[in-house]
Amino acid sequence: MSITGAIVLFVVIWFLTMFVVLPIRARSQADAGEVVPGTPEGAPADFRLGRTALIVTLWTIPLWGIVMAVIVTGLISVESLDWMDLLGERVPN
Repeated sequence: MSITGAIVLFVVIWFLTMFVVLPIRARSQADAGEVVPGTPEGAPADFRLGRTALIVTLWTIPLWGIVMAVIVTGLISVESLDWMDLLGERVPN
């Protein structure tokens, strides 16, 4: 895998992890009892982007390492996922 592919994979896993982590411990302004005028009640009461980004990065690094190890070692390949033999014979490079 090229360095560009590894970076793209890291970014994709980072954003997927971000969407998983965002709703964890999320408190809306309605839950906090302090709705700022001009904002919806569902807006976050105390959103800490830096802390969330750090948590996401700390979760992404080992996940990325596992996925990279699987890809680089060839543990799972396209051929291993072709259960019904739809891809045909593999042509060597």
